[in-house]
Amino acid sequence: MDSRKVLALLLAAGLAAAMSGCGSKDEDEGFGQGGGGNTTASTTTLGTASISGKVTLSGKAPAAEIISMDADPVCKSQHAGVVKDESVETDAQGDLANVFVYLTDAGSVAAPATPVTLIQKGCLYSPHVFGIQVNQPLDIINDDPTLHNIHCMAVTNDSFNVGQPTQGMSTQKKFDKPEVLVKFKCDVHSWMHCFAGVVNNPFYSVSGTDGGFKISQLPAGTYTVVAVHEKYGASQPQKVTVADGGSQTVNFTFSAQ
Repeated sequence: MDSRKVLALLLAAGLAAAMSGCGSKDEDEGFGQGGGGNTTASTTTLGTASISGKVTLSGKAPAAEIISMDADPVCKSQHAGVVKDESVETDAQGDLANVFVYLTDAGSVAAPATPVTLIQKGCLYSPHVFGIQVNQPLDIINDDPTLHNIHCMAVTNDSFNVGQPTQGMSTQKKFDKPEVLVKFKCDVHSWMHCFAGVVNNPFYSVSGTDGGFKISQLPAGTYTVVAVHEKYGASQPQKVTVADGGSQTVNFTFSAQ
């Protein structure tokens, strides 16, 4: 039996083992930050105010782990160079990427019909951190010519575990309650993971490679802003008041210690 057939059998066995626990809770599930806002808040209309800022990491960032994809030659063949874990991404100035920033008390806005897309490409999830509204569709796509399974480890929402054995497969899901953060992983490729912030409104952002974020279309009011990182947890809440057409700046700093 050649190596490709052996790999296919091993991957199939791994998926079967993972799927045996589909829909159940396990000890590794969930991020533990709990809800993503007030589920009973009144309906909110869009406005013209905004909140922006930057997220930084104080202290020396941990060295990013180098990912070995030797277990699946299909994954390895899609990368010419070294692939590093995305859990902590900073630049030379300490700007911290992939931080989910949201408002805990901004009410609710009807979810858009346009789906958020989560792609498995090069045996990595893209985006690594993303936001989605309650009841907004989530399209999960396998863009790799190899087996993946999407193990959603939600706590407040229902968890799920779905296999996608062929390239081009798409699975659509929704969350019916706010939850920040929801962890996803692949039971076939242990290095694959990502996080979603599920909230009641579009008033959220994810910090970019420069640490910057911006929350737009806010109605005038006073809000509580929180930043959440997969490794460093949730920041202390900050209160911000914005006027119609106005903007405010809020910065967050996480400690690497």
